Amino acid sequence: MGVSSTVASSTVRVVVALLLVVAFLPGCRSMTGRSAGRYIDDKTISAEVKAKLVRDKTTNLTRVGVTTVNGIVHLDGAVDSVNDKTRAEEITRTVNGVTNVVNNLQVTSSSASPR
Repeated sequence: MGVSSTVASSTVRVVVALLLVVAFLPGCRSMTGRSAGRYIDDKTISAEVKAKLVRDKTTNLTRVGVTTVNGIVHLDGAVDSVNDKTRAEEITRTVNGVTNVVNNLQVTSSSASPR
């Protein structure tokens, strides 16, 4: 009888744990405003944008930070020129699932004349 009561006790604990997880999942969604599926989609979009920016051979976009929330991609960081800023946004818009781009990239003036 000791073995069966141990198994039953373990089963009850697992069921209770699962019920607690299911009970709190809706609360997590309401706190972030995103479902688990949307969160995963946003992470996938960010990863694809980053990969495309790194692969672009015409510019150096490795210092661009990418964050996606509900399909809206935020670009942050520093680039060397206005053309690089524009190019980063163009590349981002080609990624499937992107609904809008917020381009907060700062142009560094690396072409300042030396004294």
